[in-house]
Amino acid sequence: MTQVLSLIDVVKEYPLTPPVRALAGVTMSVESGELVAVVGPSGSGKSTMLHVMGTLDRPTSGDVSVAGHRISRLSDAELSGLRSRHIGFVFQSFHLLAGYSALDNVADGLLYTGMSLDERKELATEALETVGLGQRLDHVTTQLSGGESQRVAIARAILGGPSIILADEPTGNLDSKTSAGIVELLHDLNRQGSTIIVVTHDLDVASNMPREIHLRDGLIESDQLKSIV
Repeated sequence: MTQVLSLIDVVKEYPLTPPVRALAGVTMSVESGELVAVVGPSGSGKSTMLHVMGTLDRPTSGDVSVAGHRISRLSDAELSGLRSRHIGFVFQSFHLLAGYSALDNVADGLLYTGMSLDERKELATEALETVGLGQRLDHVTTQLSGGESQRVAIARAILGGPSIILADEPTGNLDSKTSAGIVELLHDLNRQGSTIIVVTHDLDVASNMPREIHLRDGLIESDQLKSIV
């Protein structure tokens, strides 16, 4: 398999008084086709690790590579391009545009690609059908449940076939039944070939992932491969 993400001895410090070391030397890699949970208590470094993996923040030291690109060698503009081509993001709070339809929210993810509106809407329709919302294309955000809103966000993330999808607490705002549906959707997308990393504090969500990485105090405490039936 192809390695799509690599962190080598990654340190991230914030210049506070005293300095805060959120990541204290993290080394890990993710291969194409994996479904991985990164889990840990508050303050363990999960959010910082997500930002570093997603190239939203540069490490203080160490090496990060995404889809074969070492981010230390890229300008901010080049990093932005890398994110748009290779990384899909899913957030706890959905980040949908209020008053816009599900279709428009997803199609806007391709706004700066040079595609025509018809092309963008065709691809957005396919993505929404993939996540089970083919009958909700024209519903605006206020007409969608929390679970449906998260499915729209996931459809936007898979648009264009990114190398990796980073999901930040994707079930954090959902009840247990809806959460289970989102976890099953992530498994379905992974079976279809998507590489997904789920960052969560929810041990139940993490336990349903075939690979489970535990963070504590900015370090990887354990990295476990499991057989998920």
